[in-house]
This record gives sequence, structure tokens and C-alpha cells, in this order.
Amino acid sequence: MPKTLPPLASISTLSIVSLKSDSLKSTLSLSREIYTSFAKAFINMRYNLLPLQLVTAASVVSGQYFSFGNYFSTGPTASGVFIIDATTTLVLPALQNPHTGNLGLWPGMGMDDGDLVQGLAISTVGIGSPCNLVASEVKWCITASTLENNQEDGAVYKANPGDKVTYHYKYNPSTSKTDQTVSVNGNVVSTLSTSSGRGGLGWGTAMECQQAKCGTVPTHHYLDTKITMSAADPNYKNTLGLNGASGSLVTADGGKTWTVADITINQYTYT
Repeated sequence: MPKTLPPLASISTLSIVSLKSDSLKSTLSLSREIYTSFAKAFINMRYNLLPLQLVTAASVVSGQYFSFGNYFSTGPTASGVFIIDATTTLVLPALQNPHTGNLGLWPGMGMDDGDLVQGLAISTVGIGSPCNLVASEVKWCITASTLENNQEDGAVYKANPGDKVTYHYKYNPSTSKTDQTVSVNGNVVSTLSTSSGRGGLGWGTAMECQQAKCGTVPTHHYLDTKITMSAADPNYKNTLGLNGASGSLVTADGGKTWTVADITINQYTYT
């Protein structure tokens, strides 16, 4: 367990209160107070992971399971530098085994105004998924999403294990919004634009489980990750945090653009 909190590994976005099939906003809601504490930890990079997880656990319904798995995380950026473009492709693994709990895989970008820009891949048991998945469906539910004061969501799409889901987040200076595009096998399935500050302060992946233990999550990969800064940040590689994950953060232009060919998130069993 690392001594410092990685930027995004402990920011929860899946519902910690209830799953409601008729409301994606309810399904993906999180109290602003909890998120703010994570945002502060993300920016300051001084908080211990375990106490923050306990704070989160104390905020959910009594007795409800809540835990994070392995992650790859980066940030914060240097002062005055923002992430203005980030893209990665998640190769969807098989569903967790046993297929229990409420599991979410997501790459997220913490913004300078406290928002969390993200795309989600959700595996939920029975009715309750925003895709209204039933227990017999071997599907992932894919959507664009940003946590602001409330959860803002794009369209939802049912994807199969093995599908390649590309998440692209880009700051648009002409609108002062961050545009999010989620594609499956090259086809756009969900989009969202939100006023989320001037850019990102960090980027990372998360494996999140709620309601009940999510069994064993197979090893999975994020491919061709590219993070573009508003200005060169040559020391950004020093912010890399890994937990049950691997991947080399490299730059060929002095820190303006960072790439990772393959982020491998190792198999993880929730206990």
C-alpha cells in the first residue's frame, strides 16, 4: 500500500447509496463533500491512502461494501500547467468472476476546478445498471461522464468483453469546455461537454467495487495512452504511482506530450 494517495485511485464515482435502473444520475452519484476531500488530497499529494478510504467507507450506507483495486496514476502537473488532451483505449476484460457487486473500470482526469472528467465501463449484477443489464447478459455498460456538483452523463452503450473502448478528453478553448468522446471499436457511442475549468491536474485509472465483493477482476490493458500538456512539464514522470499495475510514462518532446504504450492492470480479487 503506497504512502501517498495517487491522484485518482480513491475518487469514487459509482453510486454509494443505491442503484436505480431509471436514473443514471442516481446510479453514478457521489456526494460533493466526499469528492472535495479527494480533490484536495489529489492536489496536495500528502494524504495517506488508508484513512481516505476509511472516510469514504464511513460515508456510505452502513454495512455496504466499498473498495478500490489496482491502479495507474499520474499527477499533479507542475504549477500553471494543465492537461489539455488525454486519450486511452481500454480493452474490456471478461466480467468479474463470480459476477457479483457493482464494478466500475474508468480512466479519469481530475480538473483544476474540482470536477472529475471520466468515462465509465460498468459491470453490475442484475437490474440496476444504467444500461438496464440483466444478470444473464455478458456485457459492459459504457458511458461518458463528468462529476460536477451533480453527475453529468452521456448516452449509454452495451459492449462486449474484448471490445476496445477509447476515451478522449479534450479542452476546447473556443468554448472553455472539456469535450469527452467515448468510442467502441472506432464508433462513437457517447459524448459529453462540460465546463470543467482550464484543464486537468492529473490522469489515472481506477478499479472500483461497491455493494458487494466484486469477485476477481481479470488483468486488463489500457493501450496507446497519450497525455498532452498546455506547456512542457519535464518532471511529470516523477508523479507516476503504480499499484498492481505497470506501464512506462515517456516523452519525446521535453514533457509537452507523454505516452504509455501499454498500461497493464493486474488481476485483482476483492476480499
